[in-house]
Amino acid sequence: MQQIDTNQLTQAKANVNLTVSLITQALEKSASDQSLAQEAIKQASNELAQAQSALIQAQNAAKVQAQTE
Repeated sequence: MQQIDTNQLTQAKANVNLTVSLITQALEKSASDQSLAQEAIKQASNELAQAQSALIQAQNAAKVQAQTE
């Protein structure tokens, strides 16, 4: 039984952590700097998309592994 490569999961975790930071920054800057808040939200959205992609890759790898066992 092979182990799932945890690199995708680690990457997804890093993306989510960065997303939380960016959303916090957007909240903090929302009253004083709308453009900075909007940019933080845009970056957070990109990070979430990357996290989702990494999770899908990990899920697909797990399915392939399960089918070959």
